[in-house]
Amino acid sequence: MVDPRMPTDPIEPPYAGYSLPAMVLAEIWHHLWPWCHGGFQRKRALVAAEVAVALAVTLIWVLAALGRLDAAAIIGWWFGWSVFEVMIRMQSKPYVKEGPWWGRQYRKASLMDMISYVSFKNLLIGAALFLALKSMGLLVL
Repeated sequence: MVDPRMPTDPIEPPYAGYSLPAMVLAEIWHHLWPWCHGGFQRKRALVAAEVAVALAVTLIWVLAALGRLDAAAIIGWWFGWSVFEVMIRMQSKPYVKEGPWWGRQYRKASLMDMISYVSFKNLLIGAALFLALKSMGLLVL
């Protein structure tokens, strides 16, 4: 009998066997960088477009920090980045964590899994950035 709580398609990411400190650093890198090493070996034009979008999003946050953009523009760009990130992650890192956040079980991600993961992750990162900019007086809501 199959236990419905167990992962259906287990996967081990490259950092699955690391020690705890290295695992924490690898997790941070995993959350912030959607590409895998092999992803840069694809067609150069596609990789260039992906990097250009990543730089554009970074530029938006810099402009926001300088007080040159309002919150609606930032939210729009952040949403666009999230859609782009789902597409990239489905190709380069197509797995999600199974179970509690501190666990080390991963499984193959469906499109809905990846949309949920990226949306929640980017919501948390965006909220932290908004709070940081607001607390420094650089963002007026």
